[in-house]
Amino acid sequence: MIERIFWILGSLPFIILGTLHLVYTFWTNKFSSRNTALVAEMKISYPILTRRTTMWKAWIGFNASHSSGAMYLGIINLLIAILFPSILANPALVILTLGTVIFYLWLAKTYWFRIPFTGILISLICYCVSIILMMFH
Repeated sequence: MIERIFWILGSLPFIILGTLHLVYTFWTNKFSSRNTALVAEMKISYPILTRRTTMWKAWIGFNASHSSGAMYLGIINLLIAILFPSILANPALVILTLGTVIFYLWLAKTYWFRIPFTGILISLICYCVSIILMMFH
């Protein structure tokens, strides 16, 4: 039972941070540049790949898809822990979850800032504690 609680706790930072990221993307200016000229330029600049979008629209889309991916990771793992706890011991789930969380942690350390790094690190620790408890249970 305690391993399920740690798995749930590991899922929560992704749900919370992913949801906040989505809210910040669509309903605040928190991901806008302080350089207003850059924002204006992004709204009229196109990537080399296509002229069917602007760099600004791509920026918003990337942030939104990133948010939904983080939320999905958290929600699916939360639901598995609550509804199908026997699946938690499945090596494929463990490897995919840990691999994804470690990748997010690397991204946070390399490209982002302290808050997402800390949340993802907490998540990784909770998942690892859960796995260790499952191994000895």
